[in-house]
Amino acid sequence: MSASTLFGTYARSGLEFDRGEGVWLVTSDGRRFLDCGSGIAVNSVGHSHPHLVAALTEQAAKLWHTSNLHTPAGGEKLGKRLTEATFADKVFFTNSGAEAMEASIKAARRYHYDHGHPERFHILTFEGAFHGRTIATIAAGGQAKYLEGFGPKAPGFDQIPLTDIEAVKKAIGPQTAAICIEPVQGEGGIREVPVDFLRQLRKLCDDEGILLILDEIQTGVGRTGKLFAHEWAGITPDIMAIAKGIGGGFPIGACLATEAVASCMVPGTHGTTFGGNPLAMAVGNAVLDIILADGFLEGVQAKGLLLKQKLAALVDTHPKVVSDVRGKGLLLGLKCVVPVGEFVAKAREHGLLAVPAGDNVVRIIPPLTISEEEIDEALVRLDAAASAIEKTMSDEGATV
Repeated sequence: MSASTLFGTYARSGLEFDRGEGVWLVTSDGRRFLDCGSGIAVNSVGHSHPHLVAALTEQAAKLWHTSNLHTPAGGEKLGKRLTEATFADKVFFTNSGAEAMEASIKAARRYHYDHGHPERFHILTFEGAFHGRTIATIAAGGQAKYLEGFGPKAPGFDQIPLTDIEAVKKAIGPQTAAICIEPVQGEGGIREVPVDFLRQLRKLCDDEGILLILDEIQTGVGRTGKLFAHEWAGITPDIMAIAKGIGGGFPIGACLATEAVASCMVPGTHGTTFGGNPLAMAVGNAVLDIILADGFLEGVQAKGLLLKQKLAALVDTHPKVVSDVRGKGLLLGLKCVVPVGEFVAKAREHGLLAVPAGDNVVRIIPPLTISEEEIDEALVRLDAAASAIEKTMSDEGATV
């Protein structure tokens, strides 16, 4: 039995970090790692950003928690900023992305219930999707590896092939409440959904009287160079789940919705103990101060293009290790030829943290505040990792 008192649900690296500085993480013994994982797209403005630290410290000295029986301190301000910057009219704050998805699912089903169609509770989702780890959200994702061992799959979720519009049309019936999709599948392997397909989904939802739910938990809050990734397609959803980057490291999620949908969520239909607490609201507002500043998102686009070009050069140099670059902005992926776990481990040996994903892809998702010099340093370390893997392959070939 493991000596750890923690559940063994994670394949941990063995690293324990003591502090963070911008795009760098530092262990207690002083080893520095360039963080190109951002806590899985969470640390949007880097580690220990002084503006976030100041906001959290100031709020912590005043008030931590009052419950949602009262108006949350800072909540109206953050809600207004999010609605002014997006399609949404209303916001429900949660603690995580999975909770934001749960709220989105409930809101879509309640909308149809209130309009006299309780039979409309099915939600169409796409193969390769990841929407969270709750009983409902693993059913929404539909991946067998997450469903196995947890009893029958929660009903009401129908998976269809990604980008197959004819399959979508055939799947829609009198039971369908909504279509849910990630504009870029993150866990699924940085699979970017074509903008034309997103536009087709929006039109189909309008034509059929169903709702469009976007899961922007990983793709949102500037990660692709727009505030939200669906903006590249020029569409708007009816409901959107966000989390990760909006807290910059503090647990925050949110369900955003139109007035038509949100008006169905009356007192007693949903709730949360900690969602929207004063600490979270203070940090969320501080994050938006940075993300919404003039020129910030344009900077993300420029740095994303630079990083993608450099990763493409890495592919050209090491075709036996990596074969392709995917993604947009600073949500990028390298398709690996070698097992992705091997590449992630070797990068870690060379002082760079990355995140594995499906389809044998490694995610390169640094803080949005990474500098061009730090991008150069990231490529030095990735190149060293790829070279080390090639040397091992060569040595093994020689011994055979």
